[in-house]
Amino acid sequence: MNLEEPSRGVRSWARTPEGLLAAHDDTPHPRLRLHRGFPSLYLPDPRDLIVYLPPGYDHHPERTYPVLYLHDGQNLFDGRTSFVPGRTWQVREHADEAIEAGEVEPLVIVGIYNTGDRRLAEYTWERDWKMGGGEADEYGLMVTRELMPWVATHYRVRPEREHTGVGGSSLGALVSLFMGLRHAEVFGKIAALSPSVWWNHKSILGYLNERAPQIWERPKLWLDVGDGEGYRTLKDAEKLNRRLKANGWNPGQTLHFERVHGGTHDEASWANRVRPMLRFLFPAR
Repeated sequence: MNLEEPSRGVRSWARTPEGLLAAHDDTPHPRLRLHRGFPSLYLPDPRDLIVYLPPGYDHHPERTYPVLYLHDGQNLFDGRTSFVPGRTWQVREHADEAIEAGEVEPLVIVGIYNTGDRRLAEYTWERDWKMGGGEADEYGLMVTRELMPWVATHYRVRPEREHTGVGGSSLGALVSLFMGLRHAEVFGKIAALSPSVWWNHKSILGYLNERAPQIWERPKLWLDVGDGEGYRTLKDAEKLNRRLKANGWNPGQTLHFERVHGGTHDEASWANRVRPMLRFLFPAR
């Protein structure tokens, strides 16, 4: 694998007709488009993508849209593919309702499926001596250098930093924090729902201290945790919130921290947070 030539992976797939045509008959809604088997030069396993298009997308061909990349894509829209069958984040329903209510700017949402057994490796930026991991840097390069150019070629998304977000929950939130800090020139928005701050002795806190002085403009960041997720998860998220504020994130402007009453560590609870998260990160103009 030649990591110095990431664009070759984009071009080779773009020339391949298989998989390029989005299928919506395999999804729960016609504005959800499924792409199977996105390959990478950085990681060994291909992965599926599911793309949400906002109401009116096909009727306004001149319009471009902000874009949010979400991890664990199989848990976002389709109960047939979710980790807990039938339980999803209901992202389409919440996004549609928020957009139609005039609360959220119409946006494209790209769900990136995880790769099962290798999820932990791809979503952790530093190797833990017991649990392994440590491939988030390669995963971030796959997203920023291969996936994002492909999405920009096939969908009408806005490329500017201030219109581009990344998010997830649990380890997906951890890798979103890492990617948002590591590639702050690309991502202007981060959604971290119930982040796994605990990974490798909370090393993400040290990485935040290291990276923050190098970031010229703080990404807008949504951070939440449920008070029913356990003492450690709650206290870790609160510590992360304090560390973000100490590093220049401004509550109410570039930072929103929410302690969710009754919130738990599962798809049903994260579904309840989708609409307020979108409202903070992508408010209607």
